[in-house]
Amino acid sequence: MPYVYILKCSDNTLYTGYALDVQRRIEQHNLGLASKYTRARLPVKLVYQEEKNTVSEALKREIAIKKMTREQKLNLIKSCG
Repeated sequence: MPYVYILKCSDNTLYTGYALDVQRRIEQHNLGLASKYTRARLPVKLVYQEEKNTVSEALKREIAIKKMTREQKLNLIKSCG
């Protein structure tokens, strides 16, 4: 299943992405292999994930989350415990 996820970086910024295997993707991020943005802000920690039915849905949700303000993203994270 595809997932949308939010990572908290070491500099307290948030990074949003999508993946079919979230745990493997986080490992890639923490090895510096996944994203130029996170590579400079290691380590990263998973703070939110949301399951979707299709990759297309995950990509659309990723875009929607990226358009959110930081405060809206933090509220989304809080809403899921």
